[in-house]
Amino acid sequence: MTPIIIDVEGSGFGPESYPVEVGLALRDGTRHCYLVAPQRSWRHWDPEAERIHGISRPLLETHGRPAREVAWRLNALLAGRTVYSDGAAFSIAWLDRLYRAVRMHRSFEVADISELLDAQQRERWLEVKQAVSEELALKRHRASGDAWVLQETWRRLNARAAA
Repeated sequence: MTPIIIDVEGSGFGPESYPVEVGLALRDGTRHCYLVAPQRSWRHWDPEAERIHGISRPLLETHGRPAREVAWRLNALLAGRTVYSDGAAFSIAWLDRLYRAVRMHRSFEVADISELLDAQQRERWLEVKQAVSEELALKRHRASGDAWVLQETWRRLNARAAA
C-alpha cells in the first residue's frame, strides 16, 4: 500500500525553529499544503532556511493559516495513521512545536521513510529521487511537492522490487 508522505519546512534547524509549511501526499496521490502563520512566541528565523524553501516570514504573516487550523486539518486527514518523512526527526520536532503551541494532541504517528525500504532500495534512493525530481520539474521548493517526489520515489523503487 502506498504510504502517506509528510514534509515539513522549518524556520531554521535549531531548537527554537518552528514549522512554516506542512505538505502531504495521501495514498491516492492527493496533495495538501499549508503555510503556517507564526505564533507570537515564534521568533527564530534563519535566512539560509528561507533561501532553501523560498518562504519569507512576511509571506507567512500574510498568507499563513492559523496554527490551530493547520493542526486540526492534519488531525482530520491523518488520525490513527502513520505518515512517513525523509527527515522524521525534524518533522516530529516541528509538528510537536505546532501542537504544543495550540494545546492539541497529534492524532497520527510520524516515521522515517527508510523504515519502508530494504537495503537495495536504500542504496538506490538518492539516484531514483534525483530522477523523479528532474522528471517532475517542480518550479518551486514546496512541502507538498517534496512529499510528492518522495512518494513517487517510493513507488518506483517498489515497482522495480515487484517486477
